[in-house]
Amino acid sequence: MNAKQKQFISQNGIWGVLIVLVILVTILTGGKFIKPANIETLFTNESIKGIMAFGVMMAILSKGIDLNPGSLAALVAVIGASMCTMNETTASIIQNGGKPMPAIVAIVICLALGCISGAIFGSIIAFTKMPAFIATLGAQLMCRAASKIITTAPVSNLSDGFRFLGKAKVGPIPMIVIVFIVMYIISAILLTQTRWGKSVYAVGGNDQAARVAGINVEKTLILVYVWCSFCAALGGILLAGRTGSADPSTYGLNYELDAIAAATVGGTSHTGGVCRISGVLAGILILGVVNNGLVMLGVNDNYTNIIKGLIIIVSVALDMRKNTKKV
Repeated sequence: MNAKQKQFISQNGIWGVLIVLVILVTILTGGKFIKPANIETLFTNESIKGIMAFGVMMAILSKGIDLNPGSLAALVAVIGASMCTMNETTASIIQNGGKPMPAIVAIVICLALGCISGAIFGSIIAFTKMPAFIATLGAQLMCRAASKIITTAPVSNLSDGFRFLGKAKVGPIPMIVIVFIVMYIISAILLTQTRWGKSVYAVGGNDQAARVAGINVEKTLILVYVWCSFCAALGGILLAGRTGSADPSTYGLNYELDAIAAATVGGTSHTGGVCRISGVLAGILILGVVNNGLVMLGVNDNYTNIIKGLIIIVSVALDMRKNTKKV
């Protein structure tokens, strides 16, 4: 086996793992797994976490992390739902008197709030050199608390306009899946075809060398966390739209862990500077197949989390071993 063949297997082997996993789950479920209705459910369920993974992968690529997507999604969902509910009174401190705000305006406000949040905490990480783990952990706690302050109970009965992205279909394809595909394409372009994407690779590989090469490291890192937060905010909008309500306590809970897991399984190195968007897509699908398959088999949620935890540990261990061999 020559070097090119080894490189191809190394870069695309994860798709082989996905194929084997799909075959195995299909056999174990007696063919129920590959029924169109279940495939639609799988993609619908994983689209929100997948979009968050496209954000988190940038943070990991820059040798950072983002623990805030789930809590920020809950905060955005609560704010958006409060602006677009058709109920005259709610538990939210944001009241619209039963007159929902135009959906496009509410969505733009929610996305802007997400970007502002990312800019604030990205600036803290970039300029104070605070570990991203600590900064985003603090952001996670604050966003979750803020969502509970805004409303003490779920906000429901949302306008059809606000629910469009999360609930509508274009033909047989759920709109939420179309948004996921669009975000994948945008992420791929940002990562491979833009100067900023190349800068993220450089900063993750060696931030001092990147600085010497003329890259504005601080600006690059701030934009990384703006992108992470944009993806999280979009996830929150989709989540509220899909369910027709927003719960400050449970929405987005642990979604960031699934996003981190998908990026990690997909080959995004926690040592920075290594990421393939196709690998992250495969990682999202692998975790989706695991989640969906175990539910169909009636496996307890606790065992599902144990299996996912083992997948993450093995993925990171293999990545560390690969990097050790390179050294």
